[in-house]
Amino acid sequence: MRYLHTMVRVEDLDASLRFYCDLIGLKEMYRKENEAGRFTLVFLAAPEGEQAANEHKAPMLELTYNWDPESYEGGRNFGHLAYEVDDIYGLCKKLQDNGVTINRPPRDGRMAFVRSPDGISLELLQKGGAREPEAPWDTMENTGEW
Repeated sequence: MRYLHTMVRVEDLDASLRFYCDLIGLKEMYRKENEAGRFTLVFLAAPEGEQAANEHKAPMLELTYNWDPESYEGGRNFGHLAYEVDDIYGLCKKLQDNGVTINRPPRDGRMAFVRSPDGISLELLQKGGAREPEAPWDTMENTGEW
């Protein structure tokens, strides 16, 4: 048995792709349009796993976009997606500069939480262990749920 992917439903595919690809840094691997079912599936992978994802040997994130408008209530029972990142401070700054709320700032230089446009919680973990605490992150308070 092997882990294949995590599926999340999204309300605005363009906003979600901007968040996951342009801001977080995932790569679109492929997409499937299903006219009969009226939905689009977009599969994303982390850059370091891109080759393995192409060979279906690494897990991916599947964004499911239903063409007919639906509203999805986020539940904490889902938990979160987790990604290891090269520079937690740099990524949090980029996200913040682009209007993303840092719900749990990386005060410890190791972990942060943000939410996607659809309310999906993402945990960001510093690759290689914690960095030295840095301002302004070291004194930032939590915002909202994470």
